[in-house]
Amino acid sequence: MRGFNTTTVVTHFVLVGFSSLGELQLLLFVIFLLLYLTILVANVTIMAVIRVSRTLHSPMYGFLFILSFSESCYTLVIIPQLLAHLLSATKTISFVACATQLFFFLGFACTNCFLIAVMGYDRYVAICHPLRYLLIMNRRLGLGLVSLSGVTGFFIALVATNLICDMPFCGPNRVNHYFCDMAPVIKLACTDTQVKELALFSLSILVIVVPFLLILISYGFIVNTILKIPSADGKRKAFATCVSHLTVVFVHYGCASIIYLRPKSKSASDKDQLVAVSYTVVTPLLNPLVYSLRNQEVKSALKRVLTMPKATKMS
Repeated sequence: MRGFNTTTVVTHFVLVGFSSLGELQLLLFVIFLLLYLTILVANVTIMAVIRVSRTLHSPMYGFLFILSFSESCYTLVIIPQLLAHLLSATKTISFVACATQLFFFLGFACTNCFLIAVMGYDRYVAICHPLRYLLIMNRRLGLGLVSLSGVTGFFIALVATNLICDMPFCGPNRVNHYFCDMAPVIKLACTDTQVKELALFSLSILVIVVPFLLILISYGFIVNTILKIPSADGKRKAFATCVSHLTVVFVHYGCASIIYLRPKSKSASDKDQLVAVSYTVVTPLLNPLVYSLRNQEVKSALKRVLTMPKATKMS
């Protein structure tokens, strides 16, 4: 069995991430399992609350619904396999399965980057053009922005996966990571990877830097508008609507930048695995928690949903 490249002789990879921890892998299994279940419960809860609460039927929460769904799929690509490998002595993955995991991981990761930028634009329209908010952020535009984020994200993932899988892999086959990510897999290619690494770096700039700059520009206009609000209470409420989004922005793009926008010479795989845990496990957990704990509308809607069974039972 060969890979996409006809000169590839590696039929499988060995994911050696966390292998050196020995018996601690069982403890990691319990920790990651609990975190994974929490991620699923938290994101499903956010989606359910948005779905059943009429007060949250606005573009902003529609984007949050899609982001929660995408984050759930994103973790599904990585964590179940990680859990299985923590309990297994053999941590192998076939070449095709590795390429598939890489494609979907990059697809959902890129989509999330674009969705967070779309949510930044939504905050810009809501604060800078409040009277025309529903006219501008109509259903058609919202669906268009979500579709564009998904299509663009998975197209970039397809290009990146093709660039990597087209390289010849003749051995060794030990990936120093707990899933198939770009840099650890590229290191195993038995050819000069400089040109393709430059191409992948350019794609990383497109996915991380460009949306982040657009968000900064949006918030530049937002801050300028908020400062013109005469009342202190009005300023506080306007800033409060942005805190949740800004928290997610800096954590999400910060972790991604550390891994994908760093010079090759400064790579450190062991440290990369710790950073990777933050954006494959912590960030998907952070998003629903931030939006549920920092957002008053979501908290109020969640309380109403939780008290509905009691009210129904009493009636």
